[in-house]
Amino acid sequence: MSLDRARTVADAVLYEGYLLYPYRATSRKNQARWQFGVLGPPGVAEQGVGEEPSMSVQCLLDLGPATTNAAASSRTGGSGPTVTVYLRFLQLQRRIVEALDTHEPSGFIPVDQLVVEDDLVFSWDEAVEQEQSWPALSLAELAEGVVRRVEVAGGDEIEPLAAADGSAPGRIVRRRWPLSAELRATTTEVDGYLRLTISVENTAAARPANPDDAIRTSLIGAHLLIESSNAQFVSLLEPPPGAADAAADCRQHRCWPVLAGPPGSSDIVLGSPIILYDYPEVAPESAGALFDSTEIDEILTLRVMTMTDDEKAEARATDPRAREIIDRCDLMTPEALQQLHGILRQPRREAVEPTPWWDPASDASIRPELDSVLIEGVPVSKGSRVRIHPSRRADAQDLFFAEQDARVTAVVSDVDGQVHVAVVLVDDPAADLHDWYGRYLYFAPEELRPLADHGLPDHRKEGTS
Repeated sequence: MSLDRARTVADAVLYEGYLLYPYRATSRKNQARWQFGVLGPPGVAEQGVGEEPSMSVQCLLDLGPATTNAAASSRTGGSGPTVTVYLRFLQLQRRIVEALDTHEPSGFIPVDQLVVEDDLVFSWDEAVEQEQSWPALSLAELAEGVVRRVEVAGGDEIEPLAAADGSAPGRIVRRRWPLSAELRATTTEVDGYLRLTISVENTAAARPANPDDAIRTSLIGAHLLIESSNAQFVSLLEPPPGAADAAADCRQHRCWPVLAGPPGSSDIVLGSPIILYDYPEVAPESAGALFDSTEIDEILTLRVMTMTDDEKAEARATDPRAREIIDRCDLMTPEALQQLHGILRQPRREAVEPTPWWDPASDASIRPELDSVLIEGVPVSKGSRVRIHPSRRADAQDLFFAEQDARVTAVVSDVDGQVHVAVVLVDDPAADLHDWYGRYLYFAPEELRPLADHGLPDHRKEGTS
């Protein structure tokens, strides 16, 4: 159960950044891949054509009395603590579209794309999921150090592209290159805990000279699932007091360990190339993977819905996973879309149900249209006029509004209790339109100065500064 739940998050990590909106092969940002957790062949990082070859993670196992007794039992032939390691990654699979050409010795010639019976087919880099695991490792084995080889075969698969009349205007060749790597695992006792160190290194013999060749023999999206039996992992984010120093001494390289599985469990660690919190989970409101590097589901779904039919057809032809995304968004109901919006969670509180964002009917104490804030001793509320003075830390867009007069439309507070003042510019010809749509500029109270009715600061009416 714990491992299955952890795999759900691990799958999201595996494909994070795999394919970016607008999910088309012709999009420039989809022509320079791949994503997080790439272990490149040795030497390519120094040449500037690929990623580093290794990653490593350190985590802590609790060596309390029960664990110590179990460890002693294992040395005498009993059932003691064990650790099982799962290495997961993607193997590049190049989808090569070839058109029929009788002048070529093979009878085919590679092309970027081909139309077969009005269906568009692209050449594209796909991926094949790979997982390597080994029999559970005992504490005695880990104390001595364990080395495990990782070997993944390459190969070609050919798929004919047939037309309705029985002719074959082309074919798809799916090609994979062999992968090789080495996993090492060892333990050391530290402050009454067992520090487990696991490293993975790409050991490809070839020395690619360009990024395309380097990614062919890379482990992509590489991460670890580590499962303990008869022992408990310790949170490195919130270690118990006795483990604080040992946790602080753990070193990570391109991989970060967090507790995974059901909240409160401690038998699974996810070693992720993306920094996560303990017990990460896929939001129940998410209708499915979107891959686009932690972008917001609702925004991406809405963007997909705005794509033209031709753009959607190209995305569907780019990758089977892109096809799933386009089809899912096209079939999404208004109710399902609404589920993507407006959920507030308490990530550090257990057993708290998701809470809808502020509901005027349930909290009458919050009244943005009537609330006020004191600025330089002057109450400022809806209808007040202010002059904008962006702070030194303001972004470039806010600086464009410096020294401009504005009309306050609301005084609001965020979930952290910070007050923000919503305004529209007095001299903006579209001010009424912005007000109607509810599209306001937001500033902190200290970035505003109250104005009198005639537009001068209250404290300057008598000519004083």
